Amino acid sequence: MDEQPEPVQEPAPETGGGLDRRAELSEFLRTRRARLKPEDVGLPDFGRRRVPGLRREELAQLAGVSVAYYTRLEQGNGRNVSAEVLDAIARALRLTGAEHAHLMHLAKPKQHKKKQAARAQQVRPALRHLLDSIDTVPAYIVGRRSDILAWNRMAAALFGDWAELPAPERNWARLVFLRPDYRELFVEWDQKAADIVGFLRMDAGCHPDDPRLSALVGELSVKSEEFRRLWAAHDVKEKSYGVKRMRHPLVGDLTLSFETFRLVDEAEQALITYHAEPGSPSAEALRLLASWGADATRAATGTPAQ
Repeated sequence: MDEQPEPVQEPAPETGGGLDRRAELSEFLRTRRARLKPEDVGLPDFGRRRVPGLRREELAQLAGVSVAYYTRLEQGNGRNVSAEVLDAIARALRLTGAEHAHLMHLAKPKQHKKKQAARAQQVRPALRHLLDSIDTVPAYIVGRRSDILAWNRMAAALFGDWAELPAPERNWARLVFLRPDYRELFVEWDQKAADIVGFLRMDAGCHPDDPRLSALVGELSVKSEEFRRLWAAHDVKEKSYGVKRMRHPLVGDLTLSFETFRLVDEAEQALITYHAEPGSPSAEALRLLASWGADATRAATGTPAQ
């Protein structure tokens, strides 16, 4: 694996607070309600509506709660709400599993020590050795806020040599939204961008008081119109596997399957691997990258994805 600096304690960001949890809860419920039509939930539609989606009284009826109770919740007041009521509202809103978990995090947040948000993310030495031993499959470890914490030589050959970037820039959200070369690397860039924002939304629900996450969201909102639009949608998702199509500057088009392995002892970190179907052109392209060894990221045509 390319030499990677050990994690260091990063300075605190200039912004002092995190995201407004009450505003996040309010907007999440409002946007989920707006995407439902009466016919989606078996209700009659009595003519034209001033705003899209179900009315609050209709959603309250479906969830079996009073309109006043639901209104208070949608205004961001989740204090003392029971898990049973949240389950009923999640069913009424037709939430996915990831959205249901996000609602629970927003309405009934766990208490975190303030020092947790500033603590440097560490990757166990044994995991770094594991990455070193995976020499034919691109693999990396991602942590909080979509930070890239460790990677192997094949990941550097596929995505670019992250060791050359300052630590704060080793972040998938910054790479995808702020670097044109990553827009060219991912054939379906729009889907990759939506996945990243959905991941950040999940992280924000779990850690609404994280000032670093708030600073990242603020930076991307200022610098990227696409990020602002996706963030305002309040969509959350957690993809554990799938397929990505890429257009690599050295080996051309690749179709790779990815798998996500959440670490049991460090739930906020995950090992991500990419592999190709045996015998496919993509498998041959990966073999070619592997055969170049350490020279792959220093090829005369330029470092991949840089």
